[in-house]
Amino acid sequence: MTSPQRYERIAFVASPGPEAQAAYAQLTALYGNCAPAEADVVVALGGDGLMLQTLHQNMRSGKPIYGMHRGTVGFLMNEFSIDDLRGRLAAAHVSVIHPLLMRATDTHGDVHLHHAINEVALFRQTYQAARLRILIDDRERMPELIADGLMVATPAGSTAYNLSAQGPILPINAALLALTPISPFRPRRWRGALLPNTAYVVIEVLEDDKRPVAAVADHDEVRDVRRVEVLSDKSISMRMLFDPGHSLEERILREQFGY
Repeated sequence: MTSPQRYERIAFVASPGPEAQAAYAQLTALYGNCAPAEADVVVALGGDGLMLQTLHQNMRSGKPIYGMHRGTVGFLMNEFSIDDLRGRLAAAHVSVIHPLLMRATDTHGDVHLHHAINEVALFRQTYQAARLRILIDDRERMPELIADGLMVATPAGSTAYNLSAQGPILPINAALLALTPISPFRPRRWRGALLPNTAYVVIEVLEDDKRPVAAVADHDEVRDVRRVEVLSDKSISMRMLFDPGHSLEERILREQFGY
């Protein structure tokens, strides 16, 4: 069991909404506040958007992140309470996640590197559908996909945009990635694939001059891409804290049964 002393120094961050700001004022008055660089733990007050932002900002710090729901969507957050926060932190369960690394080459030959916690997605930029070629571990698996786009989703992101695109829900500890098409036209019945999280995914854009495509890693967008490489970055491990009985594993299971 983690000792409460480990979480003596808390850094609070909050989204700009009134609920989150009120919670921030209450909690900092009770528990103090310090800079994230000096903290034992970062507590995020808001919704899933703030949680993703906080994870990105602290990606290489090794700091555990504990979220409390004071925003809109709260799938990645714990329930809000001002009581016994250090006790809750000490009793919390840890979920370790690894981000995706996107290496996108645009039509000018410039290379852009971005990390994604939820997914890397490719989207058509114009009215014309994208034409994409898919390679897995340097082997061609689909010579042509005609679709609005395609995404590679992590287990943590499998209940986000991936689920809306009818992709599979992945248990958080599954060593898998979801490769999910977005509104596929050809092959029309292709619903995607499950890949090992060691997979090296390459997506090439066919007819990039006529059918331009953008690539997005969570919130970082690269326009007019020609080639996108995606892999799980095992050099980065992020620790998310969840109350007992409300772990990310439990939330993903609940989502599969519709509650």
